[in-house]
Amino acid sequence: MEQYKAEFIEFMVESNVLKFGEFTLKSGRKSPFFMNAGAYVTGSQLMRLGEYYAKAIHEHYGDDFDVLFGPAYKGIPLSVTTAIAYAKLYGKEIRYCSNRKEIKDHGDTGILLGSKIQDGDKVVIIEDVTTSGKSIAETFPIIKAQGDVEIVGLMVSLNRMERGLSSDASALEEIQSKYGFGAQAIVTMEDVVAYLYNRECQGKILIDDSLKAAIDAYYEEYGVK
Repeated sequence: MEQYKAEFIEFMVESNVLKFGEFTLKSGRKSPFFMNAGAYVTGSQLMRLGEYYAKAIHEHYGDDFDVLFGPAYKGIPLSVTTAIAYAKLYGKEIRYCSNRKEIKDHGDTGILLGSKIQDGDKVVIIEDVTTSGKSIAETFPIIKAQGDVEIVGLMVSLNRMERGLSSDASALEEIQSKYGFGAQAIVTMEDVVAYLYNRECQGKILIDDSLKAAIDAYYEEYGVK
């Protein structure tokens, strides 16, 4: 496992973003783990988060893109902090862009904020986590409406690696198949389990034999085949 991925897993635990126990998801599924990206709230957390995103984007998509698009609302700070990190780590100026929920008709008008997307731009979409693909269904036409634009791919923080509600494919697999661009994550739950199983993190064992059995049972029922 790449060093930045191991560090990111510990960072999620340290930031109280990744939790283990018993959780009821919006889907109604009973899950032994839960991720809440809203727990990244401090300056240092956002700085580090942007660096992890930048490293993952660089690994999967290289440098041949121009704009980071963060769908409103959570994608706005993600696109900003990752653009800053990309300039710091790789010396390349990447523009950030996000959409508004309501079109603004005065001042900085339109549906977009940040850098406007132009003909010829290559775009990477950045989100916290994708469970159903609904946000991409809203984001895709907004980006494509801006002109002759290529969407290079999507980057999220965690791939839960479970089936969607309507197919046996994961949300990221469904997006890749439907829209034709890459869909990647900084880490997968497989990475998380492999790294944390019977390993001390933040002073305790988070995934012991009992929790590992619960996670295995969850994926037996809901995991991507």
